[in-house]
This record gives sequence, C-alpha cells and structure tokens, in this order.
Amino acid sequence: MPPSSPSPQLSPRGPSGAVVKATLRVRAEPGRRAASAAAAMGVPGLTGFVGERGSFFAELRVRDTKLVIDGSSLYYHLFFASAADFRRGGDYGPFAAAADDFFAVLRSCAVAAFVVLDGGRGAADRKLGTLRERAAERLRVAHGLSRGEGGRALPLLARHVFVQALRRAAVPFVQCWAEADREVAALANRWGCPVLSLDSDFFIFPLAGGYLPLSAFHWRDVRTERSGRYIPARRFEAESFCRHFGRLRSSALPLFAVVSGNDYVDAAAFEGFFGRVRLPGKHGRARGLLGWLAGFAGPEEAADAVLKHVGGRRRDAVRELLRQALRDYAPSDVNLEEFFAEGRYRCEEAEALGLPPWLLGALARGELAPLVANVLTLRSTFLHVQVEDMRRPSAHSAALPIRRVLYGLLLLHAAPGADARREARSGTLPAVCEFDRVQKSIKKTFVQAASLPAPFGDDGFSLDELVEVPMSHRQLLLLETLGVKMSLLESVPAHLQLPVAVTCYWTHCSEPKVNLHHLKALLLMIVAGELHRITNEPDPTVLRPEDNRIAFNEFLKWKEEKLQNKDFDLDAAHGFCQWQCCLEMGLYLNQLLCSPLPEPDLARLYSGTLVHGLYQELKSTPSVENLFSSSPKMTEFYQVLLNVVISTVSPDFFQKKTEAKSESCKKKKASKKTKAVRCAVSETQRLRDVNRFASLSVDD
Repeated sequence: MPPSSPSPQLSPRGPSGAVVKATLRVRAEPGRRAASAAAAMGVPGLTGFVGERGSFFAELRVRDTKLVIDGSSLYYHLFFASAADFRRGGDYGPFAAAADDFFAVLRSCAVAAFVVLDGGRGAADRKLGTLRERAAERLRVAHGLSRGEGGRALPLLARHVFVQALRRAAVPFVQCWAEADREVAALANRWGCPVLSLDSDFFIFPLAGGYLPLSAFHWRDVRTERSGRYIPARRFEAESFCRHFGRLRSSALPLFAVVSGNDYVDAAAFEGFFGRVRLPGKHGRARGLLGWLAGFAGPEEAADAVLKHVGGRRRDAVRELLRQALRDYAPSDVNLEEFFAEGRYRCEEAEALGLPPWLLGALARGELAPLVANVLTLRSTFLHVQVEDMRRPSAHSAALPIRRVLYGLLLLHAAPGADARREARSGTLPAVCEFDRVQKSIKKTFVQAASLPAPFGDDGFSLDELVEVPMSHRQLLLLETLGVKMSLLESVPAHLQLPVAVTCYWTHCSEPKVNLHHLKALLLMIVAGELHRITNEPDPTVLRPEDNRIAFNEFLKWKEEKLQNKDFDLDAAHGFCQWQCCLEMGLYLNQLLCSPLPEPDLARLYSGTLVHGLYQELKSTPSVENLFSSSPKMTEFYQVLLNVVISTVSPDFFQKKTEAKSESCKKKKASKKTKAVRCAVSETQRLRDVNRFASLSVDD
C-alpha cells in the first residue's frame, strides 16, 4: 500500500538548500540541447542515474497537503507538454490553459500550492559564465529551428503568461531576490511538506516531506477512492539512496553535487581526481564518487581528501571554490512563511543595497521582472534569443529606445554607488551591459540610459519617489516613449491600449520595415483573442452575443481548415519576434511606472501559429481580412485598430516603391552600413519628433 500523504502541519525541522535551474547546464553536458532544459536542471546526469532504480522512490498519493512548487521547473514543464510548435513565437493560450488545469486539479485534491520563482542573478553574479553558455546554447537551438531542424525553445513571454495564470488562479506565489533554491527548501522544511520540481539538486539535501519529481507527478491521472481524490506520484527516498552505497551519509551529498559540477562549479576542476575514483560502465563517475564518499565519517574529511588530489598550485583556489559552493546548500535565512502570511519579504542582500521598499515589495510580488533587479545591482541583463533571422540584427534592437528609458528610470536617481559617483563626476549617463545575439554569437554591448524629461530627469523624482509621481505624468512618459498620444487610444478598449500603442511603435521601428500583411495579420490575431474573450465572458449590454458566437464558430472552422499550412516565412517571423520584444519592454516600462495602462491578457493576445497562418493567407487570399464579417461589432473593432495604427504613419508608408535599379542599389549599400547600429539612428530621430528625450546613442 502506498504511503500516506505527508502532513500539512508545520514542522520544527530546519531547512536545507539546493539550486533551482530553468535551462540547460551546457558546460558539463555540451551535447545536450536547451530543449531538454526542464529535465537537465541541477547536477548533470543525476536524474537519469537516480531514475534507473525504482527502489530509490516510494509511491505516494498526494492530497490534503501543502505543496511547495519550483515555479521555474513548472512553467518549463507545462509549456513543453502543451506546445505543438516551437518556431512561430509561442502559442500562449494552450500553455495558460494547461496551467489553469494544473492548479484546478491540485485544488480538487485539497492540495494547497505555493509557487516560488527565481529572481535576479544576485549581487555576486557567480553564475555569469554558466548563463552565457546557456544563452549560446539557446541561440544554437533557435538557429536550428529557424532552418527547419528539430528542437524546443521557450518563447519570449512564457514566464509572463505563467505569472498571469498564477494570479488568475489565485495561487500564492513569490519571486525571490535571486535563485529560489534555498528558499524553496527552507519553506518546505518549515511546513514539513513535499517539494515539486524537475531540479536534480533536490535529490541532494534532506527534505522533511520529500522531493516529488514533476516527471512522476501524474496530475492528469487523478484517481478517486472512498477517502477522496488524489494525484499518483513518486517520492524520492534519500535514505534508500544512501543505503545503496553502504555507509554513505546524507551530509556528504552536497560535496558529491559540487564535485560532480553544478551551476557554480565546473566539474573540469576535479578531472584529475575523477581519474582515481571513476568506475567502468554507465554512470561510472557518479557511482565511483558516491562509493568513495561512503568511506568517510563526514564531508569535511572527504573534502580534505579531494583537495589532496588537486595540484598544489591550484589547491587554495579549489579549496575556496569548494567552500563557497557548499555554502549554496546551506539553509536560507529568508522566511517565506512570513511572506505568505503577512506579505513581507525580507532578504538581507536586497535590503543592504538601499533600494526603495516599494520596489523590493513589487519584485517579491512578481509585479516587476527580474531584469529590474539585475539592472539595479549588476547593470547587466540577458536578452532572450528567439527563432528569428540570424542574418539580421537581433529582434531586440527594435525595443532599444524603450530599454534606454527603462534604464534611465532605474539608474539616474538610484542609490549612489561607485559607478554612480564616477558618472556624476564625469557628467556621463549610466550604461547597462546587454548580452544579446550578434549574428550567431552572444556578445555584450554597453547601452547608455536615456536622458529623461521633467519630472523624471535631472533634479526630478528619485526612484524612491516614483510611485508619488502623478499618474498623468507616468502615463505621458510611457506613451511618449511609444510615440503615441492618449487621444489616439481612446477608441480602443482599455485592456488593449498598451499592445495597440506598442504596435504603433513597432510599425515605426521594425527593421526591415513592417508591410501591410504583417500589420493586418497581427491585428486580426488581436481581434480573434478579443472575440474569444467576449464569447466566453459575454456582456449583452455592449455586444450582441449571437453575432459573436456565430463569428467565433466560423473562425474556429477556418482555423481547422486553413492552419494546416506548415510554410514558415523567416522574414515574417523576424518581424513578429520584434513585436514581442517591443511588447515585453513595453510591459516592463508600464510595470515600473506602476501600470498607467492596464496589462493585457497575454494568453489571448498572441498566438504564433495563428498570426503566421493569417500572414500566409493574406498573401494569397486578401479576403481573409473579412474573417469576422458575421459580427458587425468585431468587423468595426478590427477597422478601429487598423485606423489607429495607420494614422500614425505617412500615407505612402505601406506603398511599394519602384525606384530605378541604380537608386535601389545605393540604398541597399547604405542600409548595410546602418543595420549594425541596431536601428538606434532612425529611432532616435523618431523619438525626437514625438517626445522630449535626448539622443539615444549606444556605446559598444
């Protein structure tokens, strides 16, 4: 009979820690793909090694318990399980639906879920090398997908969609200041409940309620018995694992993880040592190391023995490396129970930076992205690679001016540090190091923050006081950054004003230039999402539900017939990637300004398969523009959106030009020279015309 579900009562036992990851560990396993990210987190090869022996696990019926969930693992797992396409920028609807279903199942089994998300990189930035390797691997996979090869890639807005799903399902969640691993373990041990994850680091330390791998958590196979509903799962048994290797103590497992290599330590540092303990056969290195560790009374004695096999010149450096890495498995002093009970998130490292309390609270509640923490603490950020045209500048180039305004808000009046004092003396604007794609490599570029207008510029409001700036001023800064006026958006429903403003911005800034098919496909997709919303949440006082139902059913029939076209247009993909980049940074800026515009429902807003299908249809069958003709209101709504965007460009913006061939060649040569500037020059001129910002040049 499977063991009973763990008690939800609080436990006096202390916490331990591990490392929660959401992407592939490339350095230790260079042959693995980023597509396997959810299954390759933590100690390389450990999940496969442990999973080969069923005796290391116990069957469990999960019900009537608290459950601490590693959010990074979960959203990777749910997206990859729900996605059918990885080339077209993400189908967020099925992903959000899977998240909704997941938490509904937990609730039906009386499981109280608490989700813990990773935050920024932390002030020490010890994983920088690993993160660069992961970014390079994601780029390799994205490039393969752009050429029709296999692979899986997480789309740009997946994390945002997941956070919105958590809010919609009223699931308690927290975004940690940095890595969530130690805080996940500490909370689970405080409550004596299980941890749900795909991170093999959770095999390493003792958990009062055990570790449940997501791969063996059968939430779609809920069963019922007389005592109620339950989810079949498997719980890792650390004691059985240690007994298998004789006298191996669980306290030695962190040393095993560190020497094997994790996100902070390259296993190559111990290659000479492994030559002495490796056993032949599959997983020979892990089996040999665990058997060797079983011969020591404690981890300190074993660590000294490891160091004896390291060359004298490197011994001190490796000793320090071991000391720091083992500290990563020590208990966290952050009390997440206090956050979930009272809403207070206290982190010594974060508070020591002197950041505004309102900003720290917003980060913990997931109202600001980890990028904000990274820019404030490290002046550095990674820009997520998409399936785009690798011959062109990065799709993130289109959103460069938005990022510069974001950096200006964060850094121009932030807490003074050494960098800020040096910049004040020299009169220069602060710069942020961006890691982004340059052709088929990940490179860093230093991007200078924008000089902001009053009341945000010199002698204006500080970051501490940003929430006190009148809403009208904050909204004006957002809209001027996007190059639109509020009067232009008054005919647009409030929840779609931000994406429509972003679409106006994208139409101006996209390189190569947006064509009319791009724009119409995007707007038809937005209309389809709105039709889905009002069909499922009808408001008879505003719209005629019968017309909408008919139009929606016809749309579903059209999708079933027409979206079988598997053609992939890389130029169109690049343009839609740029739109997502602009939307992401528009969301970030809107969040930092305390949401002067409502945040759109991303799951209904963007569908990569749909927008690519609409684009292909518009090229061959322009009448698809009348897709929603059964609903006069939806037809009118589409026309409103189209008119709003077109009114921001010149009358001949979408007309094809027929210059002489020699003139065309000259323009092509000039274009090649300016592409590397990441559209900063043309965008600077546009922003000079519509707002009060200074020049948006980039320091490379």
